[in-house]
Amino acid sequence: MVQLIINGAPKNIDIDPDTPLLWAVREHLKLTGTKFGCGVSLCGACTVHMDGEPVRSCVTTLAAAEGKSVTTIEGIAEPDGTLHKVQEAWIKHQVPQCGYCQSGQIMSAVALLESTPNPTDADIDAAMSGNVCRCGMYGRIKAAIKTAAQEV
Repeated sequence: MVQLIINGAPKNIDIDPDTPLLWAVREHLKLTGTKFGCGVSLCGACTVHMDGEPVRSCVTTLAAAEGKSVTTIEGIAEPDGTLHKVQEAWIKHQVPQCGYCQSGQIMSAVALLESTPNPTDADIDAAMSGNVCRCGMYGRIKAAIKTAAQEV
């Protein structure tokens, strides 16, 4: 039995502790916003926050996450449903094309703005460099991050 805090709620998950966090979140907790992309920590589609830091859930085991606070894309909006400022900026800039990578992109952007509220282009490039968008929406992503930074 592995104990986690998922989106602010304590959860007990009775599966092998070596199971990737991604599969526990998607298959056992039915939080399907976090996506499987590559399975080797290269694309960023599976990005979640663990104790406030962005991590790749495809290579993070349940054992590594035990007792920690994990936030998925489903957990960044306010309890009343108000979207996070990054989500609002994503909509404003019409960032998604296919949308597959977007939850990971958003989670990386949220982490960036929490650590660097007024990021430079170089900060954005560095923070987002591990997130792949096959549709090539990098310009829109950067514009949305800049907009969200101004919404403080």
